[in-house]
Amino acid sequence: MPLYKDNMNAEPRVRDVPALSRGIAILRLLSATDRPLGVHAIARALGLVPSTALHILRVLAAERLIAFDPATKKYAIAAGLAALARTALRCNTFVSLVQPELDELSRVHRATAVAVEASGLEHMVVTALARADSPLRVHVDIGSSFPALISATGRCIAAFGAHPWSAIRERFRLLRWDDPPSWTAWRAEVARTRADGYAVDDGRYIRGVTIVAAPVRMTSDPVNALVVIGIRDQMLRCGLATIGADLRLRAARLGAALGSRS
Repeated sequence: MPLYKDNMNAEPRVRDVPALSRGIAILRLLSATDRPLGVHAIARALGLVPSTALHILRVLAAERLIAFDPATKKYAIAAGLAALARTALRCNTFVSLVQPELDELSRVHRATAVAVEASGLEHMVVTALARADSPLRVHVDIGSSFPALISATGRCIAAFGAHPWSAIRERFRLLRWDDPPSWTAWRAEVARTRADGYAVDDGRYIRGVTIVAAPVRMTSDPVNALVVIGIRDQMLRCGLATIGADLRLRAARLGAALGSRS
């Protein structure tokens, strides 16, 4: 539906399109699930009437955004959606600028380097990566999605985003960690992130894995990030402060190229 304004000075408003919103919700659900789902499972997860879910699923399947397996009666993400994603990534300025930085980070620190893009407090998505030439490395794929406030990237969002603490705390309560920090300890780590310009998650999110991230501050509210991920011993040998300072410098350079706010 088109945008409309009450007057020339009013903020644009968007009319609800329930079928479109439900279709997007189904795509997000299937993208976040590592196995195909049936109609009733999808309807139950999203609070939809099964017949409504089935109608939308059939349209998405006809457009080849999802695939239907007649043997199992289940749906999964299809290649058509991947093709759209590839086109979006090719046109994404952030992705095109960040790849050389990731390649260098991975080479220098012998660890996996990724770029993530934020979607409010909902989730972060890996949009670019470089894998280290090392037998010990953490596996991650482009398109991987995880909660926005988890790990080192989450500390960056809390420290440099424009989200109220009340909303952050509600999301924080839902996070799942291998070694969960307390709210008080996490708030202190967010404060340190703001002071240092980078964040460290030393085995909290995934035991034995250390993650260092620095925010790429954009012209709008979303805070993207550069991230280095590796086995803890390997990361400690490189030096977390060294990695953090390197990320901070590169993230600032990217932010400036993308028109960062001060």
